[in-house]
Amino acid sequence: MSQSAFIKLVPASTQQSITLDEVKELFHYYKEITSKTGEQVSWQYADAAFPYEVEQKEEGKDSWFLLKATSDRYKYIIVGVGTEESEENKEEATSYIQVVLPEGATYGDKGKANEFCKFLAKKLSGELHLFNKRVMYYYKRK
Repeated sequence: MSQSAFIKLVPASTQQSITLDEVKELFHYYKEITSKTGEQVSWQYADAAFPYEVEQKEEGKDSWFLLKATSDRYKYIIVGVGTEESEENKEEATSYIQVVLPEGATYGDKGKANEFCKFLAKKLSGELHLFNKRVMYYYKRK
């Protein structure tokens, strides 16, 4: 059975909506900063920190993409974007990023997915709903 985690963009977030291309750019940024860390410690850290390739499927062209593993310890993670209507105000919509661990995903995939979720939530000052249904707040609360 697949599991999902959500990064919700709340009013206190750095931005209120996000596109699939912006999420891909954040993953490229993540790969870039981890490779710089690897250069500093003289180790190929980028390959270990991000053992995936971004693969865009035709059926999910505007809503999701696949992170396909380049290492045998991992398999794949699905990342998508969407919006949900607010319960209080039907006109107001909340954007979110959904990270899905499909059936067949390994424990390594789950660890990396948690790491990626925390990175995205921190970068966007969002509200992270983890796979275990716990919530982490990365925005300033009043």
